[in-house]
Amino acid sequence: MEYAVSTRDLTRKFGDFTAVDRLTIRIRPGEIYGFLGPNGSGKSTTIRMLCGILEPTSGSGTVLGYDLAGEPEKIKRKIGYMSQKFSLYDDLTVYENLDFYAGLYGISRRERKERIGEMIGMAMLTGSENVLAGNLSGGWKQRLALGCAIISRPAVLFLDEPTSGVSPASRRHFFKIIRGLASRGTTVMVTTHFMDEAERCHSIAFISEGRLIANDTPENLKKNVIKGCLVEIEIPGGINRAADLEKLPYVRECSVHGAAIHVLLDGEQYVRDLEAYTGARAGVITPSLDDVFISLSRKRRRTAP
Repeated sequence: MEYAVSTRDLTRKFGDFTAVDRLTIRIRPGEIYGFLGPNGSGKSTTIRMLCGILEPTSGSGTVLGYDLAGEPEKIKRKIGYMSQKFSLYDDLTVYENLDFYAGLYGISRRERKERIGEMIGMAMLTGSENVLAGNLSGGWKQRLALGCAIISRPAVLFLDEPTSGVSPASRRHFFKIIRGLASRGTTVMVTTHFMDEAERCHSIAFISEGRLIANDTPENLKKNVIKGCLVEIEIPGGINRAADLEKLPYVRECSVHGAAIHVLLDGEQYVRDLEAYTGARAGVITPSLDDVFISLSRKRRRTAP
């Protein structure tokens, strides 16, 4: 199988509103595929279609070779799905939650104990088997939810904003687990708004207002989307000065990053001109995925009908 997930012109409408607009993507087996975009851009709707939960309005797609429109039940049996609001049962223990989901996935009693032990080890919950899920911290709940989602050893795992609301340390550990799953052949599609997580993905798709606006590796996106010389500069009143700087003939665009402004110049030869104009030092920097996302969003707004 060349692609674990494949769509062509996948579309979902709710009345007159188009949530996902002719989306075409391909995800290879064992790939971590980041799906990025602002709130309301169509990420969750796409995930729900790929999981067989929501029927496409038009277009086509397959997951593990199964057709989205014609074989959704077969897809559901082969995948794992974890949403931001993944349901754990707070009045059940860690072990009981895993046992419950093992039963939902039809795992035999004979295999169940081994699988549950495997998930407890993966989630670093050894010794907490009898703790109520409601008493776990956010990061521990997150790892337990992941264990419930993958206890069936799915070939494809869909994660919809799985790290929202947990600490940076928990997010890093979570992605370490995800990379381990991918290295063993699991295909992972994850929606996130954290760019440090996106950096850890093999490929990234940016979606805006239901439409795909970029799809490539993190490195290629940083190399190909940001054309010109990117510099960082700190000047008082940065938010107000950004619009002023964009009026300069050699400035393509500006974006505010905390106390600093990232300024995209036509070329490195204009760094001194910018420093002379602002009276501040401008340091050349390597574009980040934040810069890519901001640039893509601006281009989308400029070209929107």
